[in-house]
Amino acid sequence: MIDTIAFDVGETLTRDDIYWALWADWLDVPRHTLSALVGAVVAQGLDNAEALRLVRPGLDIPAEYAAREAAGRGELLAESDLYDDVRPSLAALRGLGFRVVVAGNQTARAGRLLRDLDLPADLIATSAEWGVAKPHSEFFERVLEAAQAEPQATVYVGDHPTNNVFPAKAAGLRVAHLRRGPWGHLWADDPELVAAADGHVASLTDLVKQAAGWR
Repeated sequence: MIDTIAFDVGETLTRDDIYWALWADWLDVPRHTLSALVGAVVAQGLDNAEALRLVRPGLDIPAEYAAREAAGRGELLAESDLYDDVRPSLAALRGLGFRVVVAGNQTARAGRLLRDLDLPADLIATSAEWGVAKPHSEFFERVLEAAQAEPQATVYVGDHPTNNVFPAKAAGLRVAHLRRGPWGHLWADDPELVAAADGHVASLTDLVKQAAGWR
């Protein structure tokens, strides 16, 4: 029986549009240019951050992020950045009796912004707050601590094969792959991903329908 459902953040709960738009503005390149470069690195199976280094080779991303913060141009996150199915789906899952956890590779600021949205979740945390990021196994150990459930009683939901599906599965969790965002769509039919994930959903509404049978 499943007790806890844990969620990735970027392109699972939130659209990444504003994230990349703000980086494009900061680096003084057209938003479309950076968006296209993100698509290129996704297609190569590289980390999204490599798109920033294509714009500015050798970019020190943490230092540049700190510079943005100091200039008052840090990341933003609002209700409009959530996918439409997020709030009703999380609420529905809690209504079914599941513990709901949100945990992704985000900054501490993003964690505060997410909590300010007052999502229907029992816990919201980010990699920066935990001091460890996906795909490291310790991240999923922290997820299980937050889940307050055994690995086989915990489902991790996300779009990204190498950050979400494979490491969560290796940590013993059950995994639901979400076909959303660049990674989710491009790699959805990859044979290794299909074999690794315990379930495949096109939306969080679909997830709620499936979860109704997990109790």
